[in-house]
Amino acid sequence: MSDQNVIKSGSNLEKVLSSGHFAVTCECGPPKGADVEHLQKKIDLIKGCIDAANVTDNQTAVVRMSSIAASAILLQNGLEPIMQMVTRDRNRIAAQSDVFGAYALGIRNMLCLTGDHQTFGNHPMAKNVFDLDSIQLLDVVRVIRDQGTVNSGDPVEGSARMFLGAAANPFADPFEFRVIRLAKKIRAGADFVQTQCIYDMDRFREFMRMACDMGLDKQCFILAGLTPLKSAGMAAYMNRSVSGITIPDEIIKRIKGVPKANQAEEGITLLLEQIQQVREIPGIAGVHIMAIEWEERVKEITTRAGLLPRPLL
Repeated sequence: MSDQNVIKSGSNLEKVLSSGHFAVTCECGPPKGADVEHLQKKIDLIKGCIDAANVTDNQTAVVRMSSIAASAILLQNGLEPIMQMVTRDRNRIAAQSDVFGAYALGIRNMLCLTGDHQTFGNHPMAKNVFDLDSIQLLDVVRVIRDQGTVNSGDPVEGSARMFLGAAANPFADPFEFRVIRLAKKIRAGADFVQTQCIYDMDRFREFMRMACDMGLDKQCFILAGLTPLKSAGMAAYMNRSVSGITIPDEIIKRIKGVPKANQAEEGITLLLEQIQQVREIPGIAGVHIMAIEWEERVKEITTRAGLLPRPLL
């Protein structure tokens, strides 16, 4: 990304990316309650292995500790959060208010998402909001940061200079539209992008070729999303049931071809190969490791991938 686009938010992640280092992020899901000890265990497992950790916002529409509160706990423990915010549950008043609150607590990274529909979660009867979508939320927070006004045009007291992120799915149809949608998110304000988990590397290379042809890699930092497969059953389920994820047959056969007791290890080996592959793809600025509820393997993964120690800036 060009120097003129550097935000200087105070974010460690921004410093790592702007300095040209290959960034590493992962996920840190809050507990389904107020159990701080549960969150603390995850923090201890990933601290020092990554540059920042995504704190999910009631992911899959299941009620959890708020992403703002969990992000503040990460900060208190010396781990930089990337606070996720979904528009499913907030109108623009609540969203902007939460941005101010998060910034006041020291949170400097924010990932803007639309969010899973509430019918997928544990409160399917809940009313959704969707006053804004993820692209509109990016634009609202960018205006707060760059112009110092809220969505109504009123001035902001103080500042809220968030380093803004977005998600990108290179694999949904129509394929040719995915790069156009990425460009819209960048134009709305995305400084960095984390992709959906990648298994079809050939298709991802084509996506990145199109993105680079449009110059998008010079306008934002693109982090490749990777998820380790724990078993052949997990691979088959994700390929069959998770929207926007395609797992090639050869990968499923590879995991299935080893004894069940060794399939998790084979999944880690595959992930390490994928990290090396994406590092060689032009335009990739880092990796986002989604070891969901498998945080105990993050240190091993980053060590074996040669991603440690992380830069101190």
